[in-house]
Amino acid sequence: MPHAQLFTPVSIAGLTARNRLWMPPMCMYSAAPLGEELGRPTPWHQVHYGARAIGGVGAVIVEATGVVPEGRISVNCLSLHDDAQIPSFSAVAERIHAGGAAAFIQLNHAGRKGSSRAGWLTGAAAPEEGGWQVVAPSPIPFDAGSPTPRELMEEEILGLVGAFADAAGRAIEAGFDGVQIHAAHGYLIHQFLSPASNRRTDRWGGDFEGRTRFVREVVRAVRARIGDAPVLVRISATDWTQEYPSDGRPGWTLADTERLAPLLARDGASMLNVSTGGNVPDAAVGGGVGYQVFAAAGVRRALGMNEGVPAGEPRIPVSACGLIVAPEQAEQILVGGDADVIEIGRVLLSDPMAPMAWAARLRATPDAPRQYLRATRR
Repeated sequence: MPHAQLFTPVSIAGLTARNRLWMPPMCMYSAAPLGEELGRPTPWHQVHYGARAIGGVGAVIVEATGVVPEGRISVNCLSLHDDAQIPSFSAVAERIHAGGAAAFIQLNHAGRKGSSRAGWLTGAAAPEEGGWQVVAPSPIPFDAGSPTPRELMEEEILGLVGAFADAAGRAIEAGFDGVQIHAAHGYLIHQFLSPASNRRTDRWGGDFEGRTRFVREVVRAVRARIGDAPVLVRISATDWTQEYPSDGRPGWTLADTERLAPLLARDGASMLNVSTGGNVPDAAVGGGVGYQVFAAAGVRRALGMNEGVPAGEPRIPVSACGLIVAPEQAEQILVGGDADVIEIGRVLLSDPMAPMAWAARLRATPDAPRQYLRATRR
């Protein structure tokens, strides 16, 4: 069979995933909003994630999971804030491993974008629906229709650093191979990074060093808590206010991300998952097939992956995502040196078995369960 890089193994911090076609986190809004079951995965999650693992992806990254109940995106999102929740998350990790994929979970605090209703509904959740007062680095609402968040105090920020570490420890105890820290899409860590949402004048704001302090502290704390297990970081490489074209407003930029990437690697990040946007609601986001690949390529260059990593610097892989809709397109991104891993989301929502079809298109040998191999014979 001809060689297809997409279906070759990739190593992340000593863990080997069977291929480079991964499932990114996508909220299912299917957890209980109130009571003892709040935030726990259900049989729906077990079936959903297990099916994608059986379909042949190299890794499954479970959806955004709050590190505290008030860190959820919606009242129906997952949360891993209590040891009593560990068994229900273990059941999900077991289903992913049974399908042959590596299992990661995305840890998040939604900040000012939290306390919403389920994704197919509109508006903020009322208290009787499980809603709460949202918080942020600065009291700036996401948009005109969003609530004004309460500004976080120093002790609360430090407490959230610990909450990320605690949730990571629970994830590893539940059987996940590693965790992903959500620093993208306008959620709390991204809110700290961007001058569009962080107007603080203390050590958690101001210049680049201050605005990046929170994510770096979180990465260090998670790394210390889970030892050698992989620590992935998902980042929005740009707010789209300073580039393509600039609209003159302050925002997080690709240049900022390229500056931050080597620092996160030194802090203990094992991989960077590169996306864009989500923090400025009316930014002119570039569109089209593969519209975010340029950002992954920039981060990969900043890490020295194409030229060779400088002495003493960690070598970590980078993933690309964003309307990657065909196997030939995915393969060319890898061959061209723009990324090490490809993440496909919407494709997998409609077709859990897409990796088998993509392998056939690239004339690669699919890593499918033997029970399904009849489907690959011509």
